[in-house]
Amino acid sequence: MIKMIATDVDGTLLKWSYEYSPYVKDTIKRVQEAGIKVVLVTGRMHCAALGIAKELGIKEPIVSYQGGMIKEFYKSDKVLYRKDMNSERALEIIDWARENNIHINLYMDDVLYVEQDSETIRKYTDARFIDYHICKFDSLKIQNVNKILAIDFDDPDRVTGWVNDLGKMFPDLYTVKSTPYFCEIANKDATKGNAVKFLQDLWGIKQEEILSIGDQDNDIELLKAGGIKIAMGNSTPALRECADFVTDTVDNDGWATAVEHFCLECVK
Repeated sequence: MIKMIATDVDGTLLKWSYEYSPYVKDTIKRVQEAGIKVVLVTGRMHCAALGIAKELGIKEPIVSYQGGMIKEFYKSDKVLYRKDMNSERALEIIDWARENNIHINLYMDDVLYVEQDSETIRKYTDARFIDYHICKFDSLKIQNVNKILAIDFDDPDRVTGWVNDLGKMFPDLYTVKSTPYFCEIANKDATKGNAVKFLQDLWGIKQEEILSIGDQDNDIELLKAGGIKIAMGNSTPALRECADFVTDTVDNDGWATAVEHFCLECVK
């Protein structure tokens, strides 16, 4: 019997129009009423996932920053787990971005910093309803770095190149493509899988009692942490290879279809 659903957000629960259907919301309500924990496991900032959790009626701690932080929000704001990026490595990534004219978001203590205002950062934040601070990174004390995100909305192949290059340059970091346009850079241990394992141990849940579901390469570790591994119909080829099952697309409510089948119909 499934006791925990570990789910990605964007492209899985949330459509690319940043909407979710009544079917998804109703399914979340029903599985929670059945005693199943629903945990958001996302690359988003904690503050950017918080509104989604509240809107969907989810009360479990949020896994943010690809697994770099687990934080409660319903009864407290306690941080349960945190894996920050090494400050020296963060400075090296900043230098790499400047040398290659790459836009990066710098996240420290759940605050987003950029060095200049641009269409890229406005497009990114407008879709997520979050604020950002413009300042020269040299003026900041680089510490408590949640992650760095490199963005190119025009050239997905360039983003793939960043992932490959940074993986070779900094093998001690976790570098992954989270959408066609985003290259995530974080602590080596800041993975969705490690965060799910932490909650699994905290709650005394067996791996076979976890349903994990996602759509992008950064969800590979998430799927591996589950007993039932589900890829969305809009998922990447690499993620499909890790999945036990492939459900429908996010636009066709594949999340709700899969969860209803494995968590509700199977226990009737």
